[in-house]
Amino acid sequence: MAEITATMVKELRDRTGVSMMECRKALVEAKGNVDEAIKLLRERGISRAESRSSRATKEGIIYSYIHFNGRLGVLLELNCESDFVARTEEFKALAAEIALQIVAANPLEVSGEDIDEEIIAREAEIARNKAINEGKKPEIVEKIVEGTIKKFRSENSLLDQELLSDEKRTVKDLLTDSIAKTGENIQISRFVRYALGE
Repeated sequence: MAEITATMVKELRDRTGVSMMECRKALVEAKGNVDEAIKLLRERGISRAESRSSRATKEGIIYSYIHFNGRLGVLLELNCESDFVARTEEFKALAAEIALQIVAANPLEVSGEDIDEEIIAREAEIARNKAINEGKKPEIVEKIVEGTIKKFRSENSLLDQELLSDEKRTVKDLLTDSIAKTGENIQISRFVRYALGE
C-alpha cells in the first residue's frame, strides 16, 4: 500500500472540501488512490454534506431530555435549514441521540475550540508540572503538554466524542450522515446539561 502523505491528504481536501480526518480515512481505504478516495467520499455523501456546512441554519428545534431518575437533564438547540426537516421524526431522533450523548458523556462544549482558555491553561499547567515531577526532559515536557491538551479538547468536545451507540464513530460522523440524508446543513448550536446539586 502507498504511504499516505500530508500532500495527498491536502490534495484530496482541496478537491473535495472534506475534513482532513475524513480524507485520510478515505485514502487509507483506497490504498492511496486519490480518485478512488473521491469516489468513496461521494458514495458516502460526505463531500456533499461538507459543502453544505456553510449554509444558514435558522430552523430547528429546542429539544429537552430529562433522565428517568429526574437528576439529569439536557436542553439542546439543534438547527437545520427548513421547518420541513425540523418537523421530521428523523430530526427529532437525531436530537434525542445527541441529548443522550450529552447526559452520559458530559462534554464541556460543542467543539474543542470553544472550551474556555482558562480551563485549557489549567490543564496545561497540571500536565507540565506532572511531567516535570516525573523527571521528563525539558524538550519532552512541551510535547507531553501538547498531546495532553489535544486529548483533553477531543474528550470534552461533543462533536469529537465517540458515540455511545457506536464507538467507531463520533457525533460529527452522526451529523454528517444526517446532512447527507436530509440534503440540509445541520448544526448543534448549543446545549446545557443540568445535574441535580451542581
